[in-house]
Amino acid sequence: MKKERKEKTLEKLSIQFNTKGWLMKKVIAYFKRFSYSGRFAFFKVSTFCLFSTFSLFATASDVNNDAPSLYSFKSLSLESASQAAWGALSECRKRGYSVAVAVVDRGGNVQAMLRDKFAGPHTPETAIAKAWTANSFRQSTADLAVLLKEGKIPNQVQHNPGALLVGGGVKIEAQGEIVGGIGVSGAPPGKSEKDSIDGACAQAGIDVIKDAIEFGD
Repeated sequence: MKKERKEKTLEKLSIQFNTKGWLMKKVIAYFKRFSYSGRFAFFKVSTFCLFSTFSLFATASDVNNDAPSLYSFKSLSLESASQAAWGALSECRKRGYSVAVAVVDRGGNVQAMLRDKFAGPHTPETAIAKAWTANSFRQSTADLAVLLKEGKIPNQVQHNPGALLVGGGVKIEAQGEIVGGIGVSGAPPGKSEKDSIDGACAQAGIDVIKDAIEFGD
């Protein structure tokens, strides 16, 4: 009975990994020749490794060969990121606040980072976290903060490494795609997360480059 069960297991693995070729059949025949006592136990690790390798080959053979090898997407240029950062910082200056501004590209990489002279030492990292969160979650951090408060997203989201669900982070969109995010930190809270001063300054930065990225190449 024990021998029959193990033979059936080998056959099932062959089918599962889609490897009905002569090589797999030879491997199965080879292991069937061993007694299913000490010698089989000695080779069980090798068997596992072999089947794991065959499974990788089977998976690779199932990949759609018609799919393109490369793909392209739009992302912010350094120039646009810098302009947006300066636009946000200037707006907060007009309102009388020293802030830090960060702009990340589509991949979450920091492209521009500005810190005004009186902005606190914590503000650069906070601005980066806000920009990263808006870009990664594809929503403004103010909207995410409201959804969290209303219980519409899991509480664990706020503990995601790198995420910060506080008003001041806004996604940057162009030509129907998200191309990055901008985050501002340093201004006092507004009436609510939706009406945060940091968020208003971030939106002002986006407005500076809006036409250029929407209608540019």
